[in-house]
Amino acid sequence: MMDDILYSTRDLTVDYATRSGDVHAVDQVSLDIRRGEILGLVGESGCGKSTLGKALMRMIRPPGRISGGELWFDGRNLMTLSEKEMQHVRGGEIGMVFQDPMTSLNPVQRVIDHLTETIRTHEPKVSDAAARARAEELVEKLGIRRERLDDYPHQLSGGMRQRVMISLALALRAKLVIADEPTTSLDVIVEAKFLDLLRELRDEFDLTILMITHNIGVVAEVADRVAVMYAGKMAEVGDVYGVFRDPKHPYTQGLLQSVPNIDLDEHELYKMEGSPPNLLNPPSGCPFHPRCPQAMDVCAVEVPVFHEVVPGQSTACWLYELEATRD
Repeated sequence: MMDDILYSTRDLTVDYATRSGDVHAVDQVSLDIRRGEILGLVGESGCGKSTLGKALMRMIRPPGRISGGELWFDGRNLMTLSEKEMQHVRGGEIGMVFQDPMTSLNPVQRVIDHLTETIRTHEPKVSDAAARARAEELVEKLGIRRERLDDYPHQLSGGMRQRVMISLALALRAKLVIADEPTTSLDVIVEAKFLDLLRELRDEFDLTILMITHNIGVVAEVADRVAVMYAGKMAEVGDVYGVFRDPKHPYTQGLLQSVPNIDLDEHELYKMEGSPPNLLNPPSGCPFHPRCPQAMDVCAVEVPVFHEVVPGQSTACWLYELEATRD
């Protein structure tokens, strides 16, 4: 593995068993997360974003299962680790910020108890006093006054609760933080401050951040690279400026055209026709072809290969497969 790659998935597949059959929520996804970057993972609801985030921590539980692929984190294949070993990786090396901190925090536990319990569970030799000192130092860096540590979650604002969730992810000095829709419950002013905070934390703690969101504006604001998912598959990955300036996949093009822009003269918003496919019975070939304005006959028959089409930008689309053949 390359030294600048912190996490790499190879042909990762996650299935959920239902009465009607298996659902491929994540379907043979290969993705690299580089050290020190903020990678935005976007796509419509139900495309597999959150499932992929949980799979990176091996947190898929029945009726779901990781049915194939490899998870390489910092030189180790996490699929070969025992559950006890994975418990040390979760929190200790990979932290997660969930989208609703009110349901993720224990309502009858004070903030300080959340933090000291996390620290002492993973580091039993740390004393209560040392754990509290570390917690106080951490929350102050996140803009929370020390006296608020004795508050309960319901006494904090939405923005503060998100900061507590981040402090839990950083309490054990995690290398990778997975943030799943972290701005969903925040108003626009708090959201802007939160995004600034993420950038500051990345620089100060040398963090790598995976930002899972449906909000393309958030990705444009904070991410270095973007990965676009559709129907459990990776549609496009590349530098934010490259993808937003010149999207290659028709689905990415449609997503970007659907974003409101007050600088444009058009009064009507663009909308993609159709709906995401039923993953119990996905279409043959490219999963986007029933909605794609550029679909060709081959799109309904064969799945395109995900590959680099321009330097630093990869996609899975027959348009570029055929171009390469002609060249």
